[in-house]
This record gives sequence, structure tokens and C-alpha cells, in this order.
Amino acid sequence: MAMSVFNGARFLDAAIASVRRQTFADFEFLILDDGSTDGSVDIVRHHAAQDPRIRLIARENRGLIASLNELLGHARAPLFARMDADDVCRQDRLARQVAFLDAHPDHGVVGTWTEDIDEYDRPFRTSAPEHPVTCDEVLAVIEQRSPLSHPTVMARRDILRAVGGYHVAYRHCEDYDLWLRLASVTKLANIPERLLSYRHYANQISNRHAFAQQYGAAIAQLAYRERQLGRSDPTETLDRLPAVETLDSVFGTPGLSRQVRDKVARGALYSRDAMRGDGFALLIDHVRDGGNGRELWRTVVRLALFGVPGRAMRLAFALLFKV
Repeated sequence: MAMSVFNGARFLDAAIASVRRQTFADFEFLILDDGSTDGSVDIVRHHAAQDPRIRLIARENRGLIASLNELLGHARAPLFARMDADDVCRQDRLARQVAFLDAHPDHGVVGTWTEDIDEYDRPFRTSAPEHPVTCDEVLAVIEQRSPLSHPTVMARRDILRAVGGYHVAYRHCEDYDLWLRLASVTKLANIPERLLSYRHYANQISNRHAFAQQYGAAIAQLAYRERQLGRSDPTETLDRLPAVETLDSVFGTPGLSRQVRDKVARGALYSRDAMRGDGFALLIDHVRDGGNGRELWRTVVRLALFGVPGRAMRLAFALLFKV
């Protein structure tokens, strides 16, 4: 089991305790404290003093992708399970996943369904579809959305290492890029049981970086299609994703820049952070290229409600005059 922690003290004790209670007891629990300043490392040390299966790695902050790759490098067990510092495992999670991989040697990765909870452990309602179960179902949706919930995943360690682990360029969507690369070399599936409680709350990373996730996912899908066609992935060695205006030249395909810009811009319409941040510039370029419609006019109102009336006026002007 591998967990990266950065200022996760609020929920960390419950997360660690849920792993320690697993019915499958033969595991190592690697916890990397990524430079926390909120007492997270003291919580880990408290548990480690009681449970020799816990190995703490404490260092300065380097970010999630560096932490995940470091954990993968330290892993001694042949199976590598993920866990976030704000979620809670059901007691039989590891047992169910180990049994699945033992029974399916052709599968390299297995996730699970989740129970959605809020910051007070109450049920949290979401409209997200269930994750696909079989490998065929995974492949049917993988070019449209992530087929696995990252903190539920258990994978064969050597397969993760063979594909290069997590790629640094795909910050905030490193898991989706990894599933797309793994889909070319192994089978992926989900156990249709809610073996992890996935926590939703206002300040979690996925809420703060929705636009970066959408843009990264669009690039990951382009890279996946390149690999499917037998061509090299031009993002494989990059430290950061290419800017949208360079995509035609990076991938050698005319029209990709506009295609990605329009797709991501429309996906960002409902995100407060995206419309108050980098997503707005993409939206304006989308309008200049001819984008219009009722939903874009509704976004003018949303921008005012988001507290950026100047951007609301800018979008209305662009819709009227295409400038």
C-alpha cells in the first residue's frame, strides 16, 4: 500500500487506521510525507510506532507525481496499491483485490467502485457514472474518460515500472495518462463493489485544478491515439504539456490545436476556477473561432455570479463582435 501525504492531517488518522484494519494483513504500508507543515508526519509516526508494517519517508515538498514515483521505487511487494490520505478503505479491500489478481494473471490493474462521502462522513450525491467493470468495458470508455478511480487501484509493481511510472508532464491527470499507457500492455478492470469511501470536500485538489485536468486529459487522449497508430508519443519525455497553440506541430496533425481548445473550453464553462483562471482565455479564443450558442450566453451570467464581472462583459463583447 502506498500513500502520499501533504498537509492531510484532518483525515489522515482515519485513512491510516482503515488500512491497518485490513483482513489481508501481509502488506507493507509506505507513507511519504511530502513536506507537510500541519502535523501530518506526527500522525504517521504515531501509527508507525504501533505497526511495523508502516514505513515513513519524510522529506521536503516535491509534488504528488515525484512522490508517487518515489513510492513506486521503494516498493518491495509485487503488488502496488494506492490510497489517498483523505479516503477510507473497507476492511476487505486488499483481500478482494489480491484475490482478483491471483485469479486473473492476464490483468495488471484492478480498481473498485467507491462510496462517495463528504467531509463529515455523510453520503455525498454525485452524478458520475459507475466505473466500467470488465476489460472490454474499460477499453470502450477509456478514450472518453478515466476508467479507474486512482485511490482504489491495485497494480502489479513491475508493470507500472515497465511503462515508466507516472509521467511528470501530466500534472493533475497523471493517473489517466497512466491508465492509457497501461491499456496497451495489460488488462484493466474494476471490482463492482464499493471497497473505498471516496471523500469530497471544497479544498481537495481535484476541485482546485479541474481545468488543468481537462486539458491534460485531452492531450493524454491524443498521445494514446498516436501510440495506437504505432507512432511515438511526443509527450513522453516532456516536463510539461505543450501549449494549445503548438499542438498541430507537436503531433504533426493540422487542426488539433483548435479541436482541443474548443473541447476544453466548452468543458470549462461550469468551473468557477477555470473561468476565473486560464480557462477563460481558451474560451475567448473558442468564440473568436466561431463558437456561439445559448450556453455561452449563460456563461456570461455565470461569470458575473463567479465574481468576475469584467470577464462577463469581455465574453459578451466577444460573442457580439467576435473579437
